[in-house]
Amino acid sequence: MPTYDYECTACAYKFEHFQGINDPVKRKCPKCGRLKLRRLIGAGAAIVFKGSGFYQTDYRSESYKKKADAEKKAAAGDTKKSGDSQKSKPAAKPEKTAAAK
Repeated sequence: MPTYDYECTACAYKFEHFQGINDPVKRKCPKCGRLKLRRLIGAGAAIVFKGSGFYQTDYRSESYKKKADAEKKAAAGDTKKSGDSQKSKPAAKPEKTAAAK
C-alpha cells in the first residue's frame, strides 16, 4: 500500500497517510476539521532497500546453497591435493662446485 502526501488548504497542515490504492481520497483535515484537504502529487513510488545487503546470493534456494558449499569443499580438496603432490617431490639437491671438492 502506498503512502500519500496530503495538505490542508485552510490551515496549511501537511502530513503523510498510508492507504490502499482503491481507498477514497481523504477530504477532512485531521488538524482543523475542515473539508479543505487535497492529495499532493508526489515524485512517485520508489523502491526502498533496508537491511544489511542485497545481493543475488542472499535469496538463493537451499538446494543451490548446498551445491555451492559442496563445490567449495571440492575446490578446497583439489588445492590440498596439488599442494601435497608438490611436497612429496624430493627437493633438488644443490650441485657441488669444484671448490667444494
